[in-house]
Amino acid sequence: MKILLVSTQDYIHHPIPSRHHYIFEELALRHEVHVAHFHVSRGEARPTRLIVEEATLFPTKNPLLHYTLNAPYHYYIFDKIIKENKIDVVVAAHVLAGMAVISAAKHHKVPVVFDLKDWFPDSAAAYFKNRYIAQCVRNGVWEITRRNLSRSDRITTVSPSLVAKLKGLGFSSDLITNGVNTELFVPQDGSPTRHELGINDDDFVIGFSGSVERWYAIDEMIRALPELIRYRERICLLVIGGSLFTDYEKELRQLAESLGVSKHIIFTGTKPYAELPRYIACMDIGTIPLSPPQWVDIALPNKFFEYSACGKPILMRPIPDVTRIGAPNLFVYRTQEEFITQVKRLMEKPVTFRIDLENYSWKEKARQFESILSDLCAKN
Repeated sequence: MKILLVSTQDYIHHPIPSRHHYIFEELALRHEVHVAHFHVSRGEARPTRLIVEEATLFPTKNPLLHYTLNAPYHYYIFDKIIKENKIDVVVAAHVLAGMAVISAAKHHKVPVVFDLKDWFPDSAAAYFKNRYIAQCVRNGVWEITRRNLSRSDRITTVSPSLVAKLKGLGFSSDLITNGVNTELFVPQDGSPTRHELGINDDDFVIGFSGSVERWYAIDEMIRALPELIRYRERICLLVIGGSLFTDYEKELRQLAESLGVSKHIIFTGTKPYAELPRYIACMDIGTIPLSPPQWVDIALPNKFFEYSACGKPILMRPIPDVTRIGAPNLFVYRTQEEFITQVKRLMEKPVTFRIDLENYSWKEKARQFESILSDLCAKN
């Protein structure tokens, strides 16, 4: 198959890989996969098996401005890519650029899969503190998303709750959950990386890996540290990742300073995907402090699979779809008091796990996506 992917990110330079990187790098072993390149992010270029198609006329770094200014050009370039490369099927996942590529695909009678990897109206609005602006963004993004979904031949999404949400809105979708590289994420000794970071062997490490953004209540974990430090002096909060478009990390550092707990927190910044397992190996607990209620109800975070594959206990806010999968390493908290209680219990009785996640490997997820794309091409 000849596939054109229009992802939600700057595929080459975005510092945090998405499900599209894992799935389509695997598919590129067997198919010709083209990917649109948006010049938005500042990270180092990552190697790729995909054929990179430049899709930027105005390379502004502000995402909203970038995709708005380039919208007319996107239709032109996607139409050209589809025609010149005889594309068989399009996978769209972007809001504005998705609208352009779906229109181009319809022009050439090429089938489209729309991959809804999160609930875009809320994720777009989350970057704005002003609630009126946030609501305007939410409404606008939903209208475009609704149009994209309506014009697609198939819809895929990441969690059972999103499948149900879409059904309630009149859309049928296929479930392809996120996953994990089961060859890379395995239990391992974290001592060498602990020493590299200045963490002692007897320190109890509460870990977080992911985007340092406001939809994760890392600030609440920092506020819990003074009481936990009184309970056990040798404790560390390890934050692996960085902020993408906000100043949330700066706010967290200021909060830690004001509470007098800065020496108990390590911010590593964003790390390459291949290095994440050795940093997760440092943790005694992995955390998923997902905050917004509207996200909790539809989320199935990658970090659940990554922590689990590394054998770590997971301390998380209630996330229904994670609970439905079920795993012996899940510990749930609803309040800061419950968070502190659960940490204390795990301090007293540290645990590790061995969990089989082969059904959630990225190879399996690529196979599931490939089946949908092949089916569409066969019918076209």
